[in-house]
Amino acid sequence: MISKIFKIILNSIRRPILIRLSYVARPILKLTLRGSKYQDPIDGSSFKKFLPYGYENQRENVLSPSTLSLERHRLLWLYLKNDTRFFKDNLKVLHFAPEQAFYKRFRNLNNLDYTTTDLNSPLADIKADICDLPFKDNTYDFILCNHVLEHISDDVKAMQEIYRILKPGGTAILQIPQDLNRQITFQDNSITSKKERAKIFGQYDHVRVYGRDYFEKLRGIGFKVEEVNYGSRLSPVDIDKYRIAREEIIPVCTK
Repeated sequence: MISKIFKIILNSIRRPILIRLSYVARPILKLTLRGSKYQDPIDGSSFKKFLPYGYENQRENVLSPSTLSLERHRLLWLYLKNDTRFFKDNLKVLHFAPEQAFYKRFRNLNNLDYTTTDLNSPLADIKADICDLPFKDNTYDFILCNHVLEHISDDVKAMQEIYRILKPGGTAILQIPQDLNRQITFQDNSITSKKERAKIFGQYDHVRVYGRDYFEKLRGIGFKVEEVNYGSRLSPVDIDKYRIAREEIIPVCTK
């Protein structure tokens, strides 16, 4: 029943409105689901279970009631915290379509000069088109652009723009939903129906399904790409405790 309700909400309410509504729902959900079986590593809160999530195929027990993080957010947090100097070095950071799980936490870090951008998000400092960014070349030390490119018709242009504004030696993390069993990315611009897009691409506003060739596409832009399978470094106990997708690969791109 809960899965059906969440599916209807996700497919019928626009994302900016969902973001605003979530501020009201979060305290209630956190109190209702508190427990000790699962933990969100982003804020340390523990729960008896997480919430379901998914526009087409619902995934059970994946949405944190406290931070609203999903598997990919918790995976990225652990990677940034344990394997990078993101929380220590003085960095000029650009964050595309900032996720609620990260937004305030990154904003409050004294070591970051932190800017957010998006066309529609109420959390964006600068409204901008990812294919035509208003930033100078070689501006940012660190760029986060997670689960954005699958929405962009001309993803090559978006990648080129990210590469352009990244400083030499800088890092960009460009997560996407990816089918690792698919060698070649599938895209069909004739599919415009929201229902068909959800069925074929997994979400009504996605325009492609990325395959393993995604990493080579990034290298073709000029990035050096490290395919980080961070989940493989965690124990099965922690994978379940944090509700993380073990096989998801984090594309860590440098210039």
